[in-house]
Amino acid sequence: MGKQQHVGGADRHSGSGTTADRPTDGGADARLALAQDPATPQMTLIDLASDASVTVRKAVAARPDAPAQALRTLTRDHDRQVREAVARNPATSIGNLLRLVKDADRWVRWAVAGNPACDESVRRVMVAAPDKELRGLLAETRELEPHLAAELVEDASPEVRERLATHTHDPEVIVALLADRTVRVRKGLARNPRTTAAQRSALARDPAVDVRAALVRALELDEADLAVLVDDRAVQVRLAMATSELIPSRVRKALENDPDDMVAAAARDHRPGAGSSPVVRAPRIGSRRPDGGSRRQGRADT
Repeated sequence: MGKQQHVGGADRHSGSGTTADRPTDGGADARLALAQDPATPQMTLIDLASDASVTVRKAVAARPDAPAQALRTLTRDHDRQVREAVARNPATSIGNLLRLVKDADRWVRWAVAGNPACDESVRRVMVAAPDKELRGLLAETRELEPHLAAELVEDASPEVRERLATHTHDPEVIVALLADRTVRVRKGLARNPRTTAAQRSALARDPAVDVRAALVRALELDEADLAVLVDDRAVQVRLAMATSELIPSRVRKALENDPDDMVAAAARDHRPGAGSSPVVRAPRIGSRRPDGGSRRQGRADT
């Protein structure tokens, strides 16, 4: 991964008479077919990288066997979708990823974050990037190096720290973020299944209602912690327990007698498997919705 295929002279003179030196002056559909054909020679792909059709250039940019010279050209393409395809391509070199991670378009930058060829040198650029979303995507990366994770612990954006708290596998980072003063960051830890039993006990006694409510929805807790939370002073926490898929039935039974009518009704009416508890899913790095919009609405291209 991360190594582009270099072009030799064999493609032009293969002697096969069927795949070498294919013409690229046909219609756009014919050229697109060439760009998508696994048998198309490397030299032809280089020619197609300068094609007038965006669709053709994008097809070349997405090929995992695209030659280095073609991808180098497409890295500078004026069309965003073409550059984004290069940014996603695992054959793209580290040098080109370093160029694209600084691209003026946010979707191109975000695509680099999900490229399997992305290495520490690219992540070092990401951690210092002014783009908050790019740093957030980095925070969700499982392969994140400890020294880069340590930098994100001090990130100026609470959102970035929250995403790090939710997804980190680093025990030292979890310890550091437990002391974060921002509620949403500790709320992120309350959804992180890598926390220890002792850390979950601390979160069960967190002064912020949102943290305790998030915890009972997301993680299984020890009996001592459940005993504390079932009598939590906040209705929001007890309601979260009444509707959580992770709360034992005996605890939910106790909540049927809760002094708050809404909590008691929720406990009585709960049906297992109703899907009321949120699940922490793996990040979809740099992904778009099928309609082409952002999965994170309202984010500025900062």
